[in-house]
Amino acid sequence: MNDLTSLMRPESVAVIGASNTPGKIGYAVVRNMMSSGYKGEIYPINPKETEIAGLKAYPTAIDVGKPIDVAVICVPAKATLSVAEDCGKAGVKFLIVITAGFKEVGKEGRELEEQLVEIARKYGMRIVGPNVLGIIDTHTPFNATFAKEMALEGNIAFISQSGALCIAILDWSLKNGLGFSQFVSMGNKADLNEADFIEAASHDEDTKVICLYLEDVVEGDRFIKVAREAIQRVPVVALKSGVSSAGAQAASSHTGALAGSDTAYSAAFRHAGILRATTMTQLFELANAFTTQPIPKGKRTAVVTNAGGLGIVATDAIELGGLEMARFSEDTIALLREKMPPMANIYNPVDVIGDAHYDRYEIALNAVLLDPNVDAVTVLLSPTAVLEVDKVAEVIVEANRKHPEKPIVAAFTGGFAVEQAVEYLKKHGVPIFAFPEEAVSTLIGMTEFAALSEATHNGEEWVFDDVNSERVREIFDSVREDGRDLLLSPEAAEVAECYKIPAAPSRLATSEDEAERHAVEMGFPVVMKISSPDIMHKTDIGGVKVGIESPEEVREAFRSI
Repeated sequence: MNDLTSLMRPESVAVIGASNTPGKIGYAVVRNMMSSGYKGEIYPINPKETEIAGLKAYPTAIDVGKPIDVAVICVPAKATLSVAEDCGKAGVKFLIVITAGFKEVGKEGRELEEQLVEIARKYGMRIVGPNVLGIIDTHTPFNATFAKEMALEGNIAFISQSGALCIAILDWSLKNGLGFSQFVSMGNKADLNEADFIEAASHDEDTKVICLYLEDVVEGDRFIKVAREAIQRVPVVALKSGVSSAGAQAASSHTGALAGSDTAYSAAFRHAGILRATTMTQLFELANAFTTQPIPKGKRTAVVTNAGGLGIVATDAIELGGLEMARFSEDTIALLREKMPPMANIYNPVDVIGDAHYDRYEIALNAVLLDPNVDAVTVLLSPTAVLEVDKVAEVIVEANRKHPEKPIVAAFTGGFAVEQAVEYLKKHGVPIFAFPEEAVSTLIGMTEFAALSEATHNGEEWVFDDVNSERVREIFDSVREDGRDLLLSPEAAEVAECYKIPAAPSRLATSEDEAERHAVEMGFPVVMKISSPDIMHKTDIGGVKVGIESPEEVREAFRSI
């Protein structure tokens, strides 16, 4: 395990490129460090200044003459190599390289990034970034970013490949009252990557759930191994972008990421036990639920509502989403029959009907929570003129306190009439939504994670001994040496063969004689197609010939292609 304690909870931080000029990144980082309540030592580094923000400034990290755990680098890209050398000589443990202009901008930037990594390795330093917002740990507290505000204290570790997205989410979270334990911008991931930060967050006592925004994964095997271990302690939820061809191209220009096959990522996430979110909204709705509610023990869901229509919408969402409508025990049905008016529906969904006061919600909610056939509850509300909406919110919070073993989600469908109650539920940790489908979707996600976690815990690791991984590495190395990032058809077929994956046999022919020989060996009929890294749509140019039945046809097709 990589110990990132000195990174997330450092005793001393140097800000290289610190500034007294408002609007400069180095100005923002120093102010954020000071205003965050950080208790350690802060060393501004700027050869042109003697004092910054009331702190003594130093020409270089070497001149500090004291131990430095973290150096935050805010200088132009071309200056990073010399300051990294200084940091290495000063014994710095971690570099947070906020500076952009590395592999995300092309070949020259990639070479600069590789040189930076070489310097770090020479001195045993680890790198966050480059091209990052920075890092926040709210419980240290520690804010080494150039964001406008400090994150609220909470229990969500957010690990993102996009720094700009971090800024937007941070601002959004302040408005919505969502708190974080750790807030990490990974950028180009020249050194430390998602596996390192997942591992660190999973061992953090203040973290209850890990949220990921990923454009690619750089160490697949290690990523899966670390995630499988992490979910035994905390849920891991991921949003993987770059799933469309245009999105993948955007990811490459953003952080130099190679987005990869979405199908492969889906399979890897399932195997790792990672719950995959499809939207940013879903990512943080699930995160909030995991920090405030227990994980469901099963799929059986009860619904309590005062509006039949809302109950039907929720029932559809439950059934279509793979959950089950709970079948109440005889004791629960008898209790509801005794306490509810004749017009009420005492079966699932429980409809306390439109003239209900808060006490009917209290009776129904506690009854279904006590039922052994219920794993989770969804509470729905329409704000009628007779209903004490705020008291219903209080009833839900109290029921959640009395029954901490079962998750409760709620949907209060309304506007001004439910506003105060919604804030009360948020404040007391009950996931609250505007519509039933959103509430049910969160329960579906939590239940899916429970199944993933169980399968990962009980399942065996996927290990295959009869694969020729060495030959696959040789093929990939050859492709890279050619300056390509796509395999030719024969190469792809050979990779599949190395992994015992059934695929149509494929051979590369560079002459008519070679083509005829391969065709005879493989057996007719055969298909012939052009093999070129520059031609993606072969059929469009007549580069594919099918139904070839003889050596003569092979030669003719070769000449044509």
